[in-house]
Amino acid sequence: MKKATVIGSGSWGTALAVLLANNGLNVNMWCWDESRAEKIIAAGENTEYLPGAKLPKSLQVTTDIATSVSEADIIVSALDSTHLKSTLTAFAPHITKNQIIVNGTKGIEDASLKTFSQVIAEILPGCPVAVLSGPTHAEEVSTRIPTACVISSGQRAVAEAMQAVFTSDVFRVYTNPDVIGVELGGALKNVITLAAGVCDGLGFGDNTKAALMTRGIAEIARLGVAMGANHNTFAGLSGIGDLIVTCTSMHSRNRRAGILLGKGKTADEVQAEVHMVVEGIHTAAAAYKLAQKYNIEMPITKEVNAILFEGKTPRTALADLMTRDKTTEPLIGCENWL
Repeated sequence: MKKATVIGSGSWGTALAVLLANNGLNVNMWCWDESRAEKIIAAGENTEYLPGAKLPKSLQVTTDIATSVSEADIIVSALDSTHLKSTLTAFAPHITKNQIIVNGTKGIEDASLKTFSQVIAEILPGCPVAVLSGPTHAEEVSTRIPTACVISSGQRAVAEAMQAVFTSDVFRVYTNPDVIGVELGGALKNVITLAAGVCDGLGFGDNTKAALMTRGIAEIARLGVAMGANHNTFAGLSGIGDLIVTCTSMHSRNRRAGILLGKGKTADEVQAEVHMVVEGIHTAAAAYKLAQKYNIEMPITKEVNAILFEGKTPRTALADLMTRDKTTEPLIGCENWL
């Protein structure tokens, strides 16, 4: 495979475009805004979203939809969740069934409660679809800091082909056939990360965050298994790995958003201050709807929704979490405990 197109020129799209270009592919990075594209070309880097990451010469920036995907072997969607459907719908007439689509967007569509690989499959029927997920901050990927992630597809050959394309000496890629588990881990961890940020904003410590992350991955896994995922996926890079990196790093816009919520900002004020789409805010409502649909207990997700959309104070939400009915921590093999 020699040519790739990255749709989206934010921080993650730019990082993936740089990665693929450094891996020897000719890359088109599509940008929706002409003036932004001109700035990126003139500077030789994306100074707005990923300053310091120099663009290789084999990476071209374009705003033309048709030419951007022409002859591409791989098309990577690095769009934010709010624009994925409309943008790919515009691209659809120019994409052929032999082009592999790699989804790099983490989230759940609120209206349909579908994962974005499912949304992509509907927009681009017949195209092989893979999902790239895991603990991958764009700022670190673009500067060649060693990173490991997961590629998943319903077709093993597609997953292994994309593994070969994305892997480098600083970017290790594992395959995983559990598409729904990989995608849910990447989407739902953003909701738990908002809660972790709230704890930071309230001035709590490591004990609180450790408890939140541990119980957070438990509720993510409960929902995932109910939806057909493999429980073991949530112990991997796209589960606990992604949760760790987003809950603990200031690179994470979801953690930064949570900190602002903890300090008393509303969801609208937070979104305006962060200046980029906060995926956890958009995923929280869909996650809670899925919990209700599958009758799964997700108390952290429930309280995050109450803070975001019902005006509940973070301290009250935390108190309600801490004073829930007493229970056990379920462990495999302890069913007959006396």
